[in-house]
Amino acid sequence: MEKIGVIGAGSFGTALSQTISNNVKNVFLYSRRKEICETIIKSGYNSEYYPNTKLNKNIIPTNNLKDLKNCSAIFICVPSAGFRKILKKLKEIGVNNEVILVTTAKGIEYPSLNTMGNIIKEYFDIEYVALSGPNFASEIMLDLASICNIASKNLKNSIKIKNVLKTDKFKIEIIDDVIGLEFCGVIKNINAIAYGICEGMEINENARYAILNRGFNDTKNIILNIGGLKSTVDKYCGFGDIVLTSTSKESRNHTLGMLYGQRIIVDEKSSGIVFEGKNSIKAIKAVCDKYKINSVIVDFVYDVIIKKNLPKLAFKELWNKL
Repeated sequence: MEKIGVIGAGSFGTALSQTISNNVKNVFLYSRRKEICETIIKSGYNSEYYPNTKLNKNIIPTNNLKDLKNCSAIFICVPSAGFRKILKKLKEIGVNNEVILVTTAKGIEYPSLNTMGNIIKEYFDIEYVALSGPNFASEIMLDLASICNIASKNLKNSIKIKNVLKTDKFKIEIIDDVIGLEFCGVIKNINAIAYGICEGMEINENARYAILNRGFNDTKNIILNIGGLKSTVDKYCGFGDIVLTSTSKESRNHTLGMLYGQRIIVDEKSSGIVFEGKNSIKAIKAVCDKYKINSVIVDFVYDVIIKKNLPKLAFKELWNKL
């Protein structure tokens, strides 16, 4: 593949562009914000996200989606809330059905409960590729050892995308469970929030890791009941991502949980902080209700974050159910 597109010049999109640029002739990095595009053109740096790392010269910044029209593959690296809007625009500019679309968003559209892959299928009759793993973008950008899973119903597409992404430091493992991979990327947010709530409440470590363990088991039960494979939760997109997101101070969802555990309610609009985890909670709770799945971890997080029940009372109720 000579020409690859990446939509989203945020932390993850920029980091993936840097990695992909090692394997292809040109990477077209689309930024919705014109100022970011212009800064990269002038300086070679995405100064808002990576002021100390120069982008490779074959990364071409653009503010025009039409520049991605003839790409062999397009990575969509935008938050789930903006995913449908991007798909509409790609359809409008005439991206053909030969392109391989890759979703990196870890979210579910609410209240439709569509995965990002479901949304892709609404607009394009193709077998997309989904990517997920225990990765912080900043470490990928620094070319530190990282690994992720990809999945597609078309193995040839998975192999092509693996070849675009893989380097000596960035390893890719193909699995065949698209549903499980996509949902693992969402459910891990719930686990991270649950663990963060407990840490914010200063719950003892024995109990915190018991909650993490139960969340891992609940994840397997949810994945199985919605048509995925339990074994997917043992993969990097499952166990690895759950542990990373739940325990790292760099995790936004872990931080969200900690704040609520300390009874600090964040005004997301005024602070400019967007926690996709809150939509994840509503969506996964709705999925559990739809499929009649019992998850004490999902209920615990829903009670604290959405219903705003007192964390101590919610934890006591959770503990009594274990």
